[in-house]
Amino acid sequence: MTENANCQSMENSSLGKDLTAEECVVLTRLMGVVRLGDGEVLVREGDTTRTLFVLASGALAVSNEISGKNTTLYKMTPGECAGTRAFVDMAPRQATLTAVGDSVVYTLEPEDFESLLETHPRVVYKFMRGLFRITHLNLMRMNAERQQLSNYITKTGGRY
Repeated sequence: MTENANCQSMENSSLGKDLTAEECVVLTRLMGVVRLGDGEVLVREGDTTRTLFVLASGALAVSNEISGKNTTLYKMTPGECAGTRAFVDMAPRQATLTAVGDSVVYTLEPEDFESLLETHPRVVYKFMRGLFRITHLNLMRMNAERQQLSNYITKTGGRY
């Protein structure tokens, strides 16, 4: 992919929506690109790598091993990111990511990102704001799902 295509993909991602075109160039120059074929695994549940992933094209199946069986929980679409916990707090991977069809993924290592602190602090700020937004949206979704499950169990708050 060209630098312009990389920047366009980053601008369209959940992490890059606050970045200007120039700031996207700064960020994407630090990023790696991984091309996956259908069924190739990007990362496995339990791995300790800290890489952040941004899906540029294709799809990724997010799965966990449940009762000895790999179970797909979610299908990522372009613009979504994975690995925020590992990237920020060094936690082991909570899921396996597997390509569904040909896929392109941008990668970012924490050390490379941290190198921007001195030279491009606004890029760091805007990117971290995007990470916070993603985390907050996930938390709100999980709280809503928990409430719906609680309502279902207690037969309150709706037609159950």
